[in-house]
Amino acid sequence: MPRLPGVNHLQAVRALEKAGFQIIRQGKHITMSDGVHTVQIPRHNPVNAFTMGYIAQKAGFTPQAFRDLL
Repeated sequence: MPRLPGVNHLQAVRALEKAGFQIIRQGKHITMSDGVHTVQIPRHNPVNAFTMGYIAQKAGFTPQAFRDLL
């Protein structure tokens, strides 16, 4: 799995919103979708680096492309 730095969950939400994702629902996790990909971001500070890599991969980004959004 690609490795990204651990980031605050709010930074991850903002980065995905820049890429066209919208929040579908919120609870212990924030679920976001762009119509094709659906990802869940845990409300942890910071989100684990391996988890962040998996979220970026599931959203269809390379690690470098996701870093650029942050």
